[in-house]
Amino acid sequence: VRFVQRLWVMYSHSSLLCPPAAALCRAACVEVDSDTEAVAGDGFKLGCISCKMRSEVPAEAAVKWSFKASDEETFSPLYTYENKQGDIQDMRFYERLDWNGSKNTLDLQDGSIYILNVTFNDTGTYKCIFERTLKYKNHEFNNKTIKLIQLNVVSKLTRGMASILSEVMMYVSIIGLQFWLVVEMIYCYRKISVAGEEALRESEAEYLAIASESKDNCASVQEAE
Repeated sequence: VRFVQRLWVMYSHSSLLCPPAAALCRAACVEVDSDTEAVAGDGFKLGCISCKMRSEVPAEAAVKWSFKASDEETFSPLYTYENKQGDIQDMRFYERLDWNGSKNTLDLQDGSIYILNVTFNDTGTYKCIFERTLKYKNHEFNNKTIKLIQLNVVSKLTRGMASILSEVMMYVSIIGLQFWLVVEMIYCYRKISVAGEEALRESEAEYLAIASESKDNCASVQEAE
């Protein structure tokens, strides 16, 4: 979840970096896998992102979801979003399902949906199908992308081993970085200190040389007189 949040922050910042005069400057689309564990009674986002490879080519897309419960053998139509309109096709999800993807555009790249009040019966496999039509100058190209999501509904959210290890590695990296910075600071301090001492010795030697030369000059003047 934190990884997805970081990606969203990067997405938002990248859009702010686009200058007003650059009409074609757009943030990059990033395909992120959906979470696969939901808590009964809570809401849950089924993520499905299909990035368009040629951002400059106009396109239209439709997203079709289907669902196969854990005790079923075949998929049944779940939800369709096309022409900026959504349609719930599985009555088990009636008034519990809403569109959570790209809005105000026919060029869909985010086909995510949101389930309200998740139940244990929502456990199963979800299929997300992107049907995209790329519109070139002289022809159209149809493309289909299919993604499967295995959802498990639990009574309490559990942390996977991968999540625990990633957090441990994050703290280890932070500690290692701080230790490296301390070492670098000590090294730089010693180097500056040595350089300062050498500079003082050079200044002292230069001062003594100038003083000796001045003394010799004074002696020469007195002899001449």
